[in-house]
Amino acid sequence: MTITIPEFFHSKKFSWVLKSIAALVILLVVFQLGVFVGFRKAGFSYRWGENYHRAFGGPRGGFMRDFEGRDFVSGSGTVGVVVKTEKDRFVVKGNDGVEKIITVSQATTLERGKTSISLADLKIDDRVVIIGAPDNNGSIDAKVVRVFEATTSTNPPVPQVPMRGSFFMQR
Repeated sequence: MTITIPEFFHSKKFSWVLKSIAALVILLVVFQLGVFVGFRKAGFSYRWGENYHRAFGGPRGGFMRDFEGRDFVSGSGTVGVVVKTEKDRFVVKGNDGVEKIITVSQATTLERGKTSISLADLKIDDRVVIIGAPDNNGSIDAKVVRVFEATTSTNPPVPQVPMRGSFFMQR
């Protein structure tokens, strides 16, 4: 039983071998694509971790040095003293000593007490609380800026929140 070349190319065995090779090539391409995507994600995660402090003002010595609560950064804002003002941004020095750039837009709400103010009314040494979102440049896009009256304390006043019964939170 002799098979000719044209019969071999039209046989079920050749069709099966050809489909198997095609499936193997597709699997190898998908695997290589997964490796490529995995390396890209790992590189991004590595660079993000290396640049975290520069971008978001995280602890310079790394997280979890101690469990006193000073290691955690508020990712949605900051508290501190105004050290510099510009046209559409200002710089705040936080209680941790890190200076952060705060970007202000038309949508930002600035208030001193219950009075709305503009960025021009903000003065150096004003104590502020900023709620916003960090951007890719390492600054915070402010949504709300509250300016507190000068106090003798280095920290802004803590609101007295009623708890169970007649007890209040004590600082």
